[in-house]
Amino acid sequence: MSTPVKAPAGQQPADSAGRRAIWLSIAALAMTFMLPLAGLVMALFALMAGVRALPLLKSEGKPTGVAVGGITVSSLALALSAGATAMQLYLADEYSAYTECMKGAGTVASQGECFAEFKEAAQRKLPADVLQMLGTMQP
Repeated sequence: MSTPVKAPAGQQPADSAGRRAIWLSIAALAMTFMLPLAGLVMALFALMAGVRALPLLKSEGKPTGVAVGGITVSSLALALSAGATAMQLYLADEYSAYTECMKGAGTVASQGECFAEFKEAAQRKLPADVLQMLGTMQP
């Protein structure tokens, strides 16, 4: 029978695993609002870190609140980033047309026309309740 490997002095793997899970989940939530696809990947890593931290914390008899918090926040980030990524992929053609229109728009009025065209294109493609939920946010 082999002896278990101990962590070097000053390192507690269970505590650091819980902290890693919560910090990765916070980073995933922040990335979701900047780059949804990157937030999706980061949320998956954070979820895995939280799930792996739970048994470590339980085996040492330490509170699992940090790991559960990491799992909760990463699940929220995963849902938000998956929704945002799906919306971006679904409206990719409309958003490309909007970007091209904005490149040629030299005035505020022409930029407003670009947004109006994008909004009309999105209204044709999306159900009314989704548009109402999104409000009048500009892309």
